[in-house]
Amino acid sequence: MMMQLLETPKQKNSLFNAMDRFIGAVNNMDQTVMVPSLLRDVPLEEDREMSALKSVEEEGDMYSYYQLLKSIRMDIEWGVRCAAADERRKESMKITRMNSSASTSSSVSLSSEEDEEEEDEDLKTQFQYHLTGLQGVLSKLTLQADSLTKRYKQEIGIGGWGQ
Repeated sequence: MMMQLLETPKQKNSLFNAMDRFIGAVNNMDQTVMVPSLLRDVPLEEDREMSALKSVEEEGDMYSYYQLLKSIRMDIEWGVRCAAADERRKESMKITRMNSSASTSSSVSLSSEEDEEEEDEDLKTQFQYHLTGLQGVLSKLTLQADSLTKRYKQEIGIGGWGQ
């Protein structure tokens, strides 16, 4: 049995609550969509919230975004797939090596204390930037999962149920 904590106004924007809302919306979508194949070939254009998902390069249907949302939920719950994580780790090591070799020649004039302070401030700024972005993306994905659930209900003729 899982105990849910009450959300205070200050916690409303926490990462944990954003993830919880997204996972809840995808679980609701998953429980509502009994026949996912009905979403195949249902275009996204009819729904403003879902059409924001569509990129210029790719055409998608509701089924592909149903699968995408479920995949993202799994990544949050179980972690990112190992192969993708390994590839990103290798890429970041290349970038780090390039940056460290370039910065060693230019940072000789700064003292080590100034370097550490700048790095700490930079890490804090980077963290806040990415945290804000992640919370924004999770909010949009939550809206899209809710929209897909609503759209599925409309497609099968139970549009007003459960609201």
